[in-house]
Formats: sequence, C-alpha cells, structure tokens
Amino acid sequence: MSNIIQVLILGLALGGVFSLMGAGLSLVFGVMRIVNLAHPSLIIAGAYIAYWPFKLWGVDPLVMLPVATVIMAAIGVLLYKLVFEREAKSAKYSEMTVLLTFAVAMIVEGALGGMFTNTQRVTSPSYATEAIFIGDIFIPTGQLYAGIISIAIISALALFLKYSRFGNAIRATTQNRDAAQLLGVNVNLVGVVSFAIGIGLAGAAGVLVSFVFAFFPAKHWEWIAILMSLVVLGGMGSILGTVLAAFMLSVVAAFVGAYIGATWSTMTFFLALFIILLVRPQGLFGEKPELA
Repeated sequence: MSNIIQVLILGLALGGVFSLMGAGLSLVFGVMRIVNLAHPSLIIAGAYIAYWPFKLWGVDPLVMLPVATVIMAAIGVLLYKLVFEREAKSAKYSEMTVLLTFAVAMIVEGALGGMFTNTQRVTSPSYATEAIFIGDIFIPTGQLYAGIISIAIISALALFLKYSRFGNAIRATTQNRDAAQLLGVNVNLVGVVSFAIGIGLAGAAGVLVSFVFAFFPAKHWEWIAILMSLVVLGGMGSILGTVLAAFMLSVVAAFVGAYIGATWSTMTFFLALFIILLVRPQGLFGEKPELA
C-alpha cells in the first residue's frame, strides 16, 4: 500500500510542473489559435535564465522566477509582433503557425546550442536533493515546491481571467474573436498580451524545470509530444482541462514507470495522445466541432 501512495505522490508532484508547462501553450491556442511548437524550447530558454545566475553567483532559482517570467514575456511580445501578428486574420492561420513555430523552435534550439552547447545541465539548490519523510513515504522537496508554485501561478491566472476586465476580454476573444471585436474588444491588444502571458508562463515553468529535470537545448523535441498530449486530452484551449490532464497522465505515467518500466513511462503520454485523437478529438473539455 505504501508503494502505491508513494508513486501517487510522485505523480501528483510532477503533474503540477507539467500543468504549468502546458498552461501557456493552451492559453495561446485558445486565444489566437497558434499551435506553438516552439513552446518547449522557450521553456528551456527560461531554464537557462535560472541556471546561469545559480551557476555563477549561487542565486536561488526561485528568486529568478519573476525575472524569467518578465524576460520571456517581453520576448513573447517581440515574437508576436515580428512573426505572428501580420497573418492573424488569415483563414489558414492555425495551419501556418505550425510551420512558423517549428521554425522558431529550430532557431531557439540553434541559438541555445551555439551559446551553451548540448551538455545536460541542472540547477542544484539544496532543496532539489532533499525530501520530506512521513514514515516510509518520502516527498521530494524540489518537486513539492515546483508543484505548489505551479498551482499557485495557474490559480492566479484563473482568477485574473475570471474577475479582471482584461481577463473577460481574453475569455470573450477565446470564445468568439469576431463577436468580441464587434462588442468593442481590442482583439489585437488581447492577442499581444495573451501571447506575452503564455510565453511568460513558459519562462516560469522553465525555472521550475531547471531543478526538477536535466535539460539541454534539444530536449524540447521530447517535451512537445508530452505537452501536446496534455493540451489535446484537456481540450484545445482549455486551461482547466490541461491542468487535469497533466495530473491524470503524470500519475498514470508514474505507475507505468514503477510497475512496468521507466522506459515506458514517457510512452504513456504518446499513447494517450493517439487514443484521444481517435476516440474524442475535442478532448475532455473541448467542444465538438460542428459539421459544415
């Protein structure tokens, strides 16, 4: 019984981190229909923002979390203005963003690889290797902190979207861009801010990733399928669905890794993506598309 509880705790802790990694991706798709394949590479960029101050000056990664969030949000504004804004009204916008973000991912990977090489790195503050013991059960402190902080950030985002005036504008744009514009919503401003928030969340996730996982520039190719499985299972554009999917799949993957084999753990996400696309393409919280 204790083994089952232990695996469940580990799965839930990682689920918090994965939920933050996927939340920004889901927000960007929900508002602007951008399928952002570059999102994991930007998470890794955020991890490097936390890594080097720790490596050079011993700065705690958590201290760098707001810094990484702001820096990546600013990069998000530049990316949107330079790459995505021009074709935002195109009928084939979503399809075009797949190619655009693939190119961005390659550029980010190449830039990070050129500057930092493909050596695996990890920040190692004291709490990253500590654990809290409750009898025979242990809770990795680093994963616990990362999970709690992830849920706190997502909760703050949810409150912002639900109760703020601009949050209402974002939700209106998500539901119907044209109708929101007719009601006076500045959808262009909403697009820029939403993209900045999404990339800012990637930066925050990168900070947490830096002491939970080993990372290197090409790592994003492994993460993109994992994050897409969360977003698709939860329902494209549904942040709540992405969070629930993250916890569900992380727990399942933890049990698969513990009782079948660690090499099969990641396969859980790929298999879930395949099955959900076959059985329920709109995901758990997505709307079923209407036939023309």
